[in-house]
Amino acid sequence: MAIAHNPHDGVELAYDSVGEGEPVLLVHGSALSKAIWRGFGYTKALRERYQVISMDLRGHGRSGKPQAQSDYLMDTFVTDALAVLDAVGAARAHFGGYSVGARIGFSLAVAAPERLLSLTTLGGTFRIQPGSIGRLFFPEYDAALGEGGMPAFIEGWEGTIGQPLDSQTKAAFLANDAPALRAYFAQTEAEPAIAEHEIAGISISSLLMAGTEDRARLADSRRAAELMPNARLVELPGRNHGNTLIPAGPVLDEWLPFLRAQ
Repeated sequence: MAIAHNPHDGVELAYDSVGEGEPVLLVHGSALSKAIWRGFGYTKALRERYQVISMDLRGHGRSGKPQAQSDYLMDTFVTDALAVLDAVGAARAHFGGYSVGARIGFSLAVAAPERLLSLTTLGGTFRIQPGSIGRLFFPEYDAALGEGGMPAFIEGWEGTIGQPLDSQTKAAFLANDAPALRAYFAQTEAEPAIAEHEIAGISISSLLMAGTEDRARLADSRRAAELMPNARLVELPGRNHGNTLIPAGPVLDEWLPFLRAQ
């Protein structure tokens, strides 16, 4: 594991880099960590041809965990991603992001398109509606984090989905700090949407994937694909938001040929 720093506020950003070839930056979803890419098999599949860079978002995993809502602005996440690319000496990179990682990808493509070779989003959206975090996890998530920390958050989500979480997801959740995660979630819901005219201005070759049971994210991904001149939508049959990434095989069957074509 290596550490980069945000050049503006100095927050530490943990990342891993393995393999050789064109860089691919992987960014996880809310409450998860960079470990999911290795645990679900993406790192192994990608490292055969690419330099795979996976980062922990601030407030997550082994990165710094500031506790003010203002520490989690989308512009700050974009600066974090660029800091990691700078730390590994990557002038340009392919980008792959899941959930909030996808929204960071859209934002990065608007703010610094010259740094991207391609954009891949998984369960992504360019706009977050109020109440979306509660719908994604469970309505009482904030109270659970405040009263019982990450164990209570896990218990609440397992109760909602009616089954235990997989070990990779549970380990990623437990690596988080509850106060930092509350601040992150609060800003996530407050963050304004990326304007449709800005999405339409993204000309980078893009692959947008979402599950057919992840209806809101599928609709938003479809809309983005309609707006973007070089984007293709792929529907992942039967998948909801929580299992967008697993199993990895069908996702990689689309993603690897897309990357090779760039």
